[in-house]
Amino acid sequence: MEKARTYRIETERLIIRCYDPKDAPLLKNSVDESLEHLSPWMPWAKFEPQTIQEKVNLIRMFRGNFDLGKDYTYGIFNKREDVLIGGTGLHNRLDGNAREIGYWINVNHINKGYATESVRALLKVGFEIENLERIEIHCTTENIRSSKVPEKIGFTHEATLKKRIENDGSPNEDKMIWTIFKDEYLESGLSEFTVNAYDITGRLI
Repeated sequence: MEKARTYRIETERLIIRCYDPKDAPLLKNSVDESLEHLSPWMPWAKFEPQTIQEKVNLIRMFRGNFDLGKDYTYGIFNKREDVLIGGTGLHNRLDGNAREIGYWINVNHINKGYATESVRALLKVGFEIENLERIEIHCTTENIRSSKVPEKIGFTHEATLKKRIENDGSPNEDKMIWTIFKDEYLESGLSEFTVNAYDITGRLI
C-alpha cells in the first residue's frame, strides 16, 4: 500500500496530526485523567499508566510506523496544540484498499462532537487524498457512545460479529462493523466538510 501523504489536518476546531516526542507529557496527562473512562473500551488501557519515557517510546513507534507506511496514528489537539483532546488513526487493519478509523476522546471533552469532527476529517483525507475505497469503524455493541459516531455520519452497520473482542483474557464481546464506501461518501454530501491537509514538509495538499 502506498504510504500516507497526510501528516497534519486542520478543521474548524481541531488539529489532527502525527505525534511528535514532545507531545509525550500531553499524551500521558490526557490518558491518565481518562483511564476510568477508557478502560472498558480500549484494550491498551490495561497497560496504563505509563511513564513519560514510555510515552516517548510509544510516540516514536507511532511516528516510525507512520513514516514506513505501516500504520497511521494521529493525536487530536486543540487549535493551540497545548491540549490533547484524544487520539485517532487511519489504521492498516483491513484487507484491500481500505483502512479502519479508531478514536478515543479525553473524559473532559466528551459530548462536544470532537469524535464526529475527527472522523469526518479522516473520511475526507482517506477518500480524497489517500484514495481509499472503503473505510470501517469497529466497536463493541456495549460502547453506545462510540457507535453513535458512524451512525450519525452515515456509515452502514454491516455486521455484528459474536465474541470477537477480547476482554479479561478471552474473546467474549460482540463487535459491530460500520462501513462506508467511496461512492457512498461522494454521494452523501460528506465531501463538503472543509479541512486543510498538509504533507510531511508542511506543504498544503
